[in-house]
Formats: sequence, structure tokens, C-alpha cells
Amino acid sequence: MQVVVYHSDDIRAWEQRWFAAQNSSLGLMQQAAWSIAQQFIKLFKDRTINKIAVWCGQGNNAGDGYFIASYLKQAGFHVEIFAAQLGESNDLHCAAQFAIEKKVQIHSNFDIKKTFDCHIDALFGIGLNRELNTNWQQAIQQFNEQTGLKISIDIPSGLHANTGCTLPCAIRADHTFTVLGLKAGLFTGQGKEYTGELHLIDLIPIDQELKPLAYLAPTNIRLPKRMAFGHKGSYGHVLVVGGHEQMGGAVIMAAEAAFHAGAGKVTVVCHQKHHQAILSRAPNIMLRDINGFDEKDIKEILSQVDAVCFGMGLGRDDWAKQIYQQWFNLLNQSTHLETVLDADALWFLAKQPQKLGAHFYLTPHPGEAATLLGCSTAQIENDRIAAIYALQHKYAGQWVLKGAGSLILEDDLYICTEGNAGMGTGGMGDVLAGMIASLKAQFHKGIALHEIVTLHAQAGDQLAKQGMRGLQAYQMNEAITQVVNQ
Repeated sequence: MQVVVYHSDDIRAWEQRWFAAQNSSLGLMQQAAWSIAQQFIKLFKDRTINKIAVWCGQGNNAGDGYFIASYLKQAGFHVEIFAAQLGESNDLHCAAQFAIEKKVQIHSNFDIKKTFDCHIDALFGIGLNRELNTNWQQAIQQFNEQTGLKISIDIPSGLHANTGCTLPCAIRADHTFTVLGLKAGLFTGQGKEYTGELHLIDLIPIDQELKPLAYLAPTNIRLPKRMAFGHKGSYGHVLVVGGHEQMGGAVIMAAEAAFHAGAGKVTVVCHQKHHQAILSRAPNIMLRDINGFDEKDIKEILSQVDAVCFGMGLGRDDWAKQIYQQWFNLLNQSTHLETVLDADALWFLAKQPQKLGAHFYLTPHPGEAATLLGCSTAQIENDRIAAIYALQHKYAGQWVLKGAGSLILEDDLYICTEGNAGMGTGGMGDVLAGMIASLKAQFHKGIALHEIVTLHAQAGDQLAKQGMRGLQAYQMNEAITQVVNQ
């Protein structure tokens, strides 16, 4: 079953439809707070937590905080509320009055001089879409400086619910209890850094008008077992094209990743200067000199392979431009070939934009995406979801926007939840390109692009078990073999 992610506007519209059907908004707030408080009690069971500070803002998210504080007080915890001036919401005022009746101590500021075992963030909810002023930034910084367990309600305050951007700072939560539905900002961009362990509080039935924004990429991926009578021709032939005279490492990493992901045959077409180094590392790789190809030779080799990854280490000089033009047009015509464009091929595509066929898989990082769209990297990161849709609209094809919470746009949009910060190192993209070409060569439509991205991320997680710092892309090979055989 697919795990659905929603846009915050759609969640709020869903709530309004629920209220329009004569359901109580105050009742839903109480129900949410009660459910969260019960989850907290379970969470606190094996921890030494008695003294709890609840930080409340000015909107309905603060209303959740007031009710949660009251229910925790009823459960026997020592609870104090630190709050901003109340907003205009009647539900919020009812929640605050309920806390007063339950004799919860309420402070009209965030000047915390005591030590608490747990701090609960109910400052802002999913509606926050503006940069916080200095006072709110100071409050968030003060929250983050506290000792003890830190928990956010719905979304860490200061984090944009849909983009995962900080505005410009956010609560760093150990746990986030998000209400009604999952929001994209919890999974992509900076969201993973601030969310901590995520819990969904599912309260009302989904109606037909609520549409998904994206899906979380499944993590339980099992590839078909190989038949006993299979041979190297049964498992796809991958062609890796790139390797400028001064840049040979990228094609080596892509080719080795293709073999370790299960390809039956791999051929590298690169500058002959790199052939000896490639053979010394992987004598099973077949080699051709990129300078020895004319149009007839290219057509011939393309007729012999199942997938191509193009652009790794190609360079950006006049020689590289000539090679790109020589190969690209023929690749675009070869609709039977699974074709991955990465690195310098993306740079040339940005200079000569063309609509691509569905057999193209493009894998930019945010900087490359910015070049492709003619904008800044900051603009890409400020709304990664809008960026990947803009890429597909401009160029067609299927896309991976790499980074924390990689986005994958095929027929639907997926968010990869696997992977780690140790993978932020040179060559990881070359490894991904090789894996995509390999697994598409083997299974074609039998494996989705988001599944391959997840396998790549899981290999990175396998590699990072001994620590993230210092990981190298060339070390991924054994981990790739493990995850494709799990």
C-alpha cells in the first residue's frame, strides 16, 4: 500500500469540508490533543520524564498545546505552559481556558529559568509560510538550546510544511507528531534534519476530494530471482559513454556500479587514455575508444545494448560539445534504449534544450537543476517539488532531483526516505546513473525509477553503518550487491 503525502493547503481544505459537514473544529482539536497525549504517555513510560514545558504560539497549533498540557497534567505530570499572547481563534481561547481550569501554570513569555525533562513545541503549525521575525527566531533558538527531550506538534515550528525549508530557522525535534496526514516538508529538503522520529495521528476519514501531492517510495524492494538457465545475455548490456581525456573516474564508477547491480555485460566508451586503469580495476568491462566512433559505429553499438548512461566525466570543452552532439541525437531517436543523462550531458542539454522521450532518465543535483531551469540553486532548494515539475514540463522524460529526500517524478511523484548525509560526496551520482542503467537494462518496466533510487540510498545506508564521515563512492559496490540480493 502506498504511503501518501499531502500539500498543507489540501489538508486544511479537507478539515474545512469536515467542519462543513457539522463536525466540531473544537472537538477535532480536543481529539487530536487527547490522541497525542496518550502517545506521549507511552513514549515517556521508559524514560525519566516528569517535568514538561509546553511552548504555545498564537494559532490553533497552540490550542493543541494547551489541551495536551491539560491532559498530561491530568495524567500526573508536572506541566507548565510558556505562551505568546492568544490569537483570535475561539477554539484557542477555549483550549487556554481549559488549561486554566485544570490549574496548569501558564507563563506569558518564553523566559524559562527551570530545567524540564521534556519540551513540547506548539508554536506554529502547517500554515506558516513567511519568514519569522527576530522575536520568534529567538524563541526557536532558545527552545533548541534547552536540555531534555524535544517534541513538535504537527511540524517543527519554523519548517515550511510543503518545501522542507527553514524560515529561516526551525525547531530541532527528537519526535514529531503530525496530525491528519503526512506533509512533504517532513521528508525532503531540510526537513529530515529537524523532524526526528515521525508519528502520524490519523483522526478523520479521507474524502474523495483529497488528492495526493506525492508518495513515499516503498523501502521493501525485492528483485526477481534469476532463472537457472540464465546467461550474461539474459541480464542486459549497459553502455557507459563519457570520460574526457582528463576525467576518467566517473565512467569507472558508473560501469562498476552497473556490474554490481547485476548487469550481464558492460561496455565503456571513453578516451583511450583511461583504458588501462579501467582494466586494472575491472577486467570484465569491455572498452572502446570514444574518438574512434563515427555515426555508423554509434548506431551499430546502440543496436547491441539495452541501456546507456551518458555524460559522466564528459567535460564541457569543444571536444565534449562535439561528442555530445554526435551521440545525443542518436540516443534521442533510439526509443528502445533506456537512457540515463547525468553530469555534463545535463549541462549541454541546458545549453540546447530539447523535449525528450519517456525512455530518458535525468538525474540532476540542485545545482544542475538550476542550470537546466535558468535559475539559482537557492530557488531550486526553496521549492524542490515545484522545481522537479518544472524540469519535466520543460524537457519531458523522467527525473530524479537528488539531495536529502530525493524526489523522483515518473507518472507520479515519489519521495525517497532512505539515504544519509555521508552520501554527499563526489561520485555518488555516477554510481546512481550506473545502477539506473543496469536495473533498467535487466527489468525495463519491471522496475520503477523510484525503486532504483531507493536501492541506491539503501546501499549508502549499508555503507554508513560504521559512520558517515569519509565515505567514498567507489566503496559502494559491495553494498549495491547486498541490496539487490536482499
